[in-house]
Amino acid sequence: MSLELYIAPKNEIERATDAVADKTTRLSVFADICRLNTLSSVKLAGSGHLGSSFSAMDLVTWLYCQEMNTLKVGVDSPDRDIYFSSKGHDVPGLYAVFYAMGILDEDKFMKLRRLGGTFGHPDVRTPGLEANSGSLGMGISKAKGMALAKKMKGRGGRVFVLLGDGELQEGQIYEGLQAAVYQKITNLTVIVDHNKVQSDKPVTEIGNLGNLVKKFEAFGWAVERIDGHDFKQIESVFRKMEKVTDRPKMIIADTIKGRGVSFMEHPQALKDNNGIYLWHSGAPDDASYEKGRDELFTRINKTLIGAGAGSLAVQKIPYDKKVTLAVKDYVSDAFGDKLVELGRKHQDLVVLDADLSSDCRLRKFEAAFPERFVESGIAEQDMVSTAGGLALQGMLPICNSFAVFLASRANEQIYTNFCEGTKIIYVDHFAGLIPAGPGQSHQSVRDISLFSAFENLVILQPCNPEETAQALTYCVETHPNSSMIRLIIGPSPRQIALKEGYKLEPGKGCEMTHGEDAVLITYGPVMLNEALAAAEMLSKKGFGLKVIHMPWLNRVDTAWLQNALGTCHNISVLEDHVGSSGLGIFLNYEMAKAGHLKDRHIEIMAPTWPLACGTPDEVLNFHKLDGASVADRILAMADMS
Repeated sequence: MSLELYIAPKNEIERATDAVADKTTRLSVFADICRLNTLSSVKLAGSGHLGSSFSAMDLVTWLYCQEMNTLKVGVDSPDRDIYFSSKGHDVPGLYAVFYAMGILDEDKFMKLRRLGGTFGHPDVRTPGLEANSGSLGMGISKAKGMALAKKMKGRGGRVFVLLGDGELQEGQIYEGLQAAVYQKITNLTVIVDHNKVQSDKPVTEIGNLGNLVKKFEAFGWAVERIDGHDFKQIESVFRKMEKVTDRPKMIIADTIKGRGVSFMEHPQALKDNNGIYLWHSGAPDDASYEKGRDELFTRINKTLIGAGAGSLAVQKIPYDKKVTLAVKDYVSDAFGDKLVELGRKHQDLVVLDADLSSDCRLRKFEAAFPERFVESGIAEQDMVSTAGGLALQGMLPICNSFAVFLASRANEQIYTNFCEGTKIIYVDHFAGLIPAGPGQSHQSVRDISLFSAFENLVILQPCNPEETAQALTYCVETHPNSSMIRLIIGPSPRQIALKEGYKLEPGKGCEMTHGEDAVLITYGPVMLNEALAAAEMLSKKGFGLKVIHMPWLNRVDTAWLQNALGTCHNISVLEDHVGSSGLGIFLNYEMAKAGHLKDRHIEIMAPTWPLACGTPDEVLNFHKLDGASVADRILAMADMS
């Protein structure tokens, strides 16, 4: 029997909730219906954040249904109340509220993480969203700016911003806390969704926050603490905060991650899975979806029938189960395994993490060498400078985070470490355009340029597990200076085999296919898959495309490359990075400097702004970087030459 996905349509949400007289009960039903719709939208998308969406749902329900004037005065009114989420992970739940209130239409709502739909993290291109988020720590500062603008322009309306509790490890939070009081931002209310769990472990195990009430009061804020799922307490605290007119307001809302679906709720969910929380991100499997759906549906109907409103009418939504890739090659798995092996061999090796240990495959090292594993929490700048101190004392630190955060947020700290001449290895996980479902905040297409400024630092991106192990070994044991390894987070789109006996050599790549009509240079599993697909398509047309995998992103043996190019004039680089500062520009410069380009030029195919959000196929096609588009572009260049 095939899986059946259901949502409650907007008109039915209105009918059901209007039939419930008691306000608290009505809000509870509304929130649970939105949880049901969130669950289905994430299941349909194949990814998303349920735990945070569910913990914040009652707070968001109160804001939009009872507190804010936004719908009364109009979403474009300068006097509207403003709400946005700084943590961003809860946005699937926010979309469900938007759909229920008519801000989002059904087509857009049901296209979570799809091209033309809604983004995996907040993006202002989506109706109703006031600010981009996903990169943590910016919320108070951005909300403060909005509140200041309202005062400067004489506008009405309040500003509300939701923070995650793990987000409170970010340094910018404390800059904003201090400045908001000094700058007399009185029309600002910050709400902390204090659900006690970060990506997969309790906050207390990642970076204990201490006494939040005393901490925020010390900055001069008006602070209250409530049960974030009790609508009577929520109402009471907002009425109390209305009377505070001389300083910014802080509401600490104690919530439960996964609230509303029993097996997703903390702390039981942690007990069920050996201390690891499974429902932060990703989509539930079929059995878990059905179990969660039925639990929500049963509770909603019990309340509605008890209120005389009858059962909730739902509609079935089309669902084609995703085909699981047969390829199980994860470069990240190979990285994690090699890390443990090298850790046994090198007693000075220290691994640092920024609350992404599971995603970055660091758990095995953490278990094997807990004394040489440093959990920094959501604080990349602190992590990188800590690594700098370790390196100055003769240790070999390996810093891990998502590429978009490590490369940019901690760039000043990386620069200072670089100037000290120590050796540190930076590992940029989740690098490149894909996966694109989370949206622009997580698509790292500028990290190569940010690291390329450091002259003696080498940048590598391996294409398969074997090369990943070689790359890490090279950075640990051979390269005398700092290095950056760029890794994709998902499985390889195909099993990529390098030639037998392949050995990573500085500045040299590997010829993957033979051809005399054009040369295409690329790197990493995602773009290498598209390049090989293009070569296969062109081969059927009698066109020979030579594909070269180039793992060295800022090093090249120009004599080797000149030999690999031969006499071919149709040369391109397929980038997994912006074209203005990636491998293509580097190769053009180095080959010209060596006198090897002459009357040739290396064309660059690269993502362009704005970056698209969607499935890999949708996004690669949108940017004309999929195999078919690449093949067409190469043929067009050949016709012009």
